[in-house]
Amino acid sequence: MEIVVTGRHTQIKQRFRDVVESKMNRVTAIAPDAQRAQIVLSHEGNPRQADTAKRVEITVIAGRTVVRAEASSADEFSALDLALDKLTLRLRRTRDRRKDHRRGYTDPVPVDLGPVEPAAVEEPEPEEPNNSPADAVSADLGPGESVEVQVGDTPIVIRRKLHIAEPMTIDEALYEMELIGHDFFLFVNKETGRPSVVYRRHGWSYGVFEIDTPENVAKKK
Repeated sequence: MEIVVTGRHTQIKQRFRDVVESKMNRVTAIAPDAQRAQIVLSHEGNPRQADTAKRVEITVIAGRTVVRAEASSADEFSALDLALDKLTLRLRRTRDRRKDHRRGYTDPVPVDLGPVEPAAVEEPEPEEPNNSPADAVSADLGPGESVEVQVGDTPIVIRRKLHIAEPMTIDEALYEMELIGHDFFLFVNKETGRPSVVYRRHGWSYGVFEIDTPENVAKKK
């Protein structure tokens, strides 16, 4: 398995690289088909956030499956251990799910398909066209690539990433959301062909947003 360690706003020490190399056997023991593991260590410079100053993000690619976990702590080694604990738990779920599918068993996942009224959003005043750096780099991204761009002189940083994925069902999208540890997941619905988002609500309750244009909706009536 290829292991790539990078730093964001921090230098990667050799000791940390060595510890990562030694501990990633936990991943290969559960997912022997894992092809690549990317570990990103970032540093928060705000002294008020010293307890979570170090954040470790781990992304593992095994075939078509992408599993992700992240954690923060006062030092990089504790953050690594916490992130690995989350990652190995998700990898075990992936392995168990594959076994269940071989037996012909599918774990039903409750999905809330009820209507959700979007919150009212005030229309912003028209602004003059502004070719920001974020707009300039977005078209140059390749599949899987990401870029971070600071907005003007503000502390706001926008991270953009291009992700290529096959259309999937709502159940598959919920499963992918659990693997990457997010509260939402963007996908193309295999049944409708619409860009959609599944998101976590409360407990085992989930919601689904689907997006379409008025023209397409009119054609389907």
